[in-house]
Amino acid sequence: MLEKRIEVAFVKAAQSRGGFCLKFTSPSMAGVPDRLVLLPDGHMGFVEMKAPSKHPHPLQIQRINQLKQLGFQVFVCNQLDQIGGMLDAIQTA
Repeated sequence: MLEKRIEVAFVKAAQSRGGFCLKFTSPSMAGVPDRLVLLPDGHMGFVEMKAPSKHPHPLQIQRINQLKQLGFQVFVCNQLDQIGGMLDAIQTA
């Protein structure tokens, strides 16, 4: 399964909850997560998308840790069955 398939499913699942799953790029900072998830009532989180059995690169891990230290929720999604739980976590935080 391709990373793109997981990403498309995540975007649709966020939209079905009344939110957005925006493609996130930062020209001034490499390694940021792929998606910014915005859900109703001000809930947000970052998601790094990966193909099954793939893991973040060292710079991506560094960025994930930096965002977590700032208090943000950050997830790595590499399976379709992770999507619901991640959205639940973002929505209830």
